[in-house]
Amino acid sequence: MANTFKLKTKAAIDASLVTVYTVPTVEAAVIIGLTISNIKGSAVTADVQVVTASSSGENADDVYIAKDIPLPTGSSVEIMAGNKIVMETGDIIKVKASVVNGVDALLSVMEIT
Repeated sequence: MANTFKLKTKAAIDASLVTVYTVPTVEAAVIIGLTISNIKGSAVTADVQVVTASSSGENADDVYIAKDIPLPTGSSVEIMAGNKIVMETGDIIKVKASVVNGVDALLSVMEIT
């Protein structure tokens, strides 16, 4: 098995859930970092959701790993804080800001092929 490290970015995320990463057809992917930055001139909040493919996950539920995280002006937050999330083919990471063009997201992932 080979491990490939990748960086995925999404700029100016809107006030609706936006896909930052979808696991391609690989054995698995491990999310090793997720930073969300406030790019507005005022405080915002952000959500992060894991959408599981219908064939993965014990219950194939869509769950939030962060909800209404406060981001003061000019700040960022590391969502993972040393944790890892193992994902399977078709699983998705989505991010939402509380306002239009409110946040940027930077995701570090290791794909296992």
